Amino acid sequence: MIPFLIIYLILINLLTFFFMGADKRYAIHHAFRIPENFLLGMAFCGGGIGGLLGMKIFHHKTKKPKFKYGLPLAVIWNIIILLMIYYYI
Repeated sequence: MIPFLIIYLILINLLTFFFMGADKRYAIHHAFRIPENFLLGMAFCGGGIGGLLGMKIFHHKTKKPKFKYGLPLAVIWNIIILLMIYYYI
């Protein structure tokens, strides 16, 4: 179970980071955008750190309260879930 969880967390964080960077590029080029709820959903499904890093590195969605407060909340949520899994499995 633990190796699967580690692989999942690495992949979901990489994907969330990638999607934050892609959405920033799309915004610059006025192209198709990735929905905000999709980005936040990925963050709350384990990709909180990837989303937070993407926000900081790409300077994307830094002024939107939904992301300014939502991504740190997603990281806290991810930690709580990981602790629950660790102590109850």
